[in-house]
Amino acid sequence: MQLAGKSVIVTGGGSGLGEATARVMAEAGARVTIFDIQEERGVKVAEEINGQFVKVDVTDEESVTLGVEAVVKAHTGLHGLVNCAGIGIAQKVLGKSGPHSLTTFSRVIQVNLIGTFNCIRIASAKMAAGEPDEGGERGVIINTASVAAFDGQIGQAAYSASKGGIVGMTLPIARELAAYGIRVMSIAPGIFDTPMLGELPEPVRQSLGAQVPFPSRLGQPREYGLLAKHIAENSMLNGEVIRLDGAIRMAPR
Repeated sequence: MQLAGKSVIVTGGGSGLGEATARVMAEAGARVTIFDIQEERGVKVAEEINGQFVKVDVTDEESVTLGVEAVVKAHTGLHGLVNCAGIGIAQKVLGKSGPHSLTTFSRVIQVNLIGTFNCIRIASAKMAAGEPDEGGERGVIINTASVAAFDGQIGQAAYSASKGGIVGMTLPIARELAAYGIRVMSIAPGIFDTPMLGELPEPVRQSLGAQVPFPSRLGQPREYGLLAKHIAENSMLNGEVIRLDGAIRMAPR
């Protein structure tokens, strides 16, 4: 799919991987709409890329529905969705203060997994209603999993479960939406220099980067955005999860 002139939604586009992806997509000529709950940051990024911002809570059905409808109305269609909205917590199943909080576990699943699915189901309905290109393609959906889905560390039960769910639903959704000319892919990033890591002391950040076989550094959000761009443009990529991790395999802790 050629991105020039195409309408693309990036959830979590106000910061981190989502922001970088929104910028890369806009550079390729896409008409980008940022979905985020961080209004101030989202508006700023949207203005800088000549895009659109809609305040959307990915866990809320009405919020996503209204957001997608606003995009379709503004751009007469929808061709791409990149799901980057997510949260991360670290909590042991049995910690010093007792069992893992069920509320916290549920919240991580709600945002990362159910929020991703919520956007997929609503956006795909609009994509399916559009006109196909010369190759029969109507749209592409790219989800954000994590290497934690495969190499989850101690304290990552909730996060790993949420990202494992994204990995697990990638192929069945791709198979289903193939009938409409919609591709579905997921990216599983390793250790990236995002706001989640930004608050760590520099020696800790360097230590994390050194764990990556090559290149021995933290991943740059733009590198994620460039892979998302390639997936959008390469129509043979479908139903797969790509690790973007410098060959790292996470240790237990």
